[in-house]
Amino acid sequence: MSDQPLTLPVCRRLTYAVGHFFNDLCASMWFTYLLVYYHSVLGFKDTNAGVLLLVGQIADGICTPLVGYESDRRAGCGKYGKRKTWHLVGTISVFASFPFIFNPCIGCDESTPQTTALIYIIPFIIIFQFGWAATQISHLSLIPELVTCEHAKVELTSYRYAFTVVANIVVYAVAWLMFHFQSQQTDDPSISQNLSWFDVPTFRYLALIVWAIGSVTSIIFHVGTKEVQPQETKETGQSQPPTQTSGALLQWKHWFIEPAFYQVAILYMCTRLIVNLSQTYIPMYLTNSLSLPKNYIATIPLVMYVSGLVSSLVIKPVNKRIGASITYFVGLVPIMVFSFWALVDTNMGPRVYGAAVLLGAGSAVILVMSLSMTANLIGDQTQSGAFVYGAMSFTDKVANGLGVMIIQALHPCHTLDSDCKWFYRTVMVVVTAGVAAVAALCLSTILIWPIAIRQRLAVIRGLIGTHEDETSSYGSNGRLN
Repeated sequence: MSDQPLTLPVCRRLTYAVGHFFNDLCASMWFTYLLVYYHSVLGFKDTNAGVLLLVGQIADGICTPLVGYESDRRAGCGKYGKRKTWHLVGTISVFASFPFIFNPCIGCDESTPQTTALIYIIPFIIIFQFGWAATQISHLSLIPELVTCEHAKVELTSYRYAFTVVANIVVYAVAWLMFHFQSQQTDDPSISQNLSWFDVPTFRYLALIVWAIGSVTSIIFHVGTKEVQPQETKETGQSQPPTQTSGALLQWKHWFIEPAFYQVAILYMCTRLIVNLSQTYIPMYLTNSLSLPKNYIATIPLVMYVSGLVSSLVIKPVNKRIGASITYFVGLVPIMVFSFWALVDTNMGPRVYGAAVLLGAGSAVILVMSLSMTANLIGDQTQSGAFVYGAMSFTDKVANGLGVMIIQALHPCHTLDSDCKWFYRTVMVVVTAGVAAVAALCLSTILIWPIAIRQRLAVIRGLIGTHEDETSSYGSNGRLN
């Protein structure tokens, strides 16, 4: 029997959940404000701003499976635990690089060539994305190691997402306050309504506030979360996983013959495309397509994440009653309604708040469910759990980076004529409705063929006839040879 608890005390759930808070704060600024900052504030071309996001996503996508593989393979630093060791490495990397991303290069001004600024900022983006990946994968990998019960995994994922929502609320609330104070300090209506180089200090101070808060919450995580340590066997002196599995221990390469691995990967990728691309382009949609003042790029995302927080609190009882797959489908419904609303209502005005509630609530549900499905896929195979999370994240990062680059390259012009004005409305509709349709198709395959490890265990059952044969097919560490 496993010595893991079915669930965790509330205090330990909270200290675990804040372990991704620094990442969430940074991700909120990265996806919501990176394109706006470099295009509308610093004046970068559409494609150059897109290149920065693409470079970051590719770097993150490459790092995630590598970090997952290394996190599964190597031991931690002393008694600190391998997951927390990688989390610490990632946190230090984010701490050292993030403040430079939302600051112009040293000595730069509006006349500085964009090539110079790109060369300056790209190394900081790569370091940041490596750190972000290391922190994300190590934090996710702790879920199946801390708890065993499926509902406890959903619960822990919900706590984690609740703090993700809180992180976004903090970013958008601070951004709104800074834009509000800025508008009171100037009488120029163009400055108070439109983004320009005048807003550079606003984003600089916002990044520094995020940096300070995230550093404190990371310390709380490392002090309050205890990683389950492998047990040493007296006979061999080798480390054993903390859980006992009923079958083979899958190494990273064995996942590639599991159909469920690809089902969950596609669903996770679609989920992240909906969440991240809508978060990236809603500021452009608000300011360009709906011609709303710049303070809306803080208030609308804030409304989205407040509604997401509320929906995340009711996910656990709903999931218990109808299951993860149906709950995911329920989350797709308000996203499709938002897409239809954005398509037909070309002059929303204040009604955009209602649409934001739908998008925020639906995004929260599908994100929590996709993470829970990934944890369920891993199950007791915690020895390769970090690789699975890394592989899922790889599909998400590369797809998001390519998606942003394609959208930026398709931008028809640099002026707000009739075609360009509605470009970002089209983007929001296609991203939410189109990707949600693909996710629904993938979800239908999961309803027909539920998530389970099939192929590897089927092969084992077909090839291994006796306990002695089974023993000879495994190494001393319990892994399949």
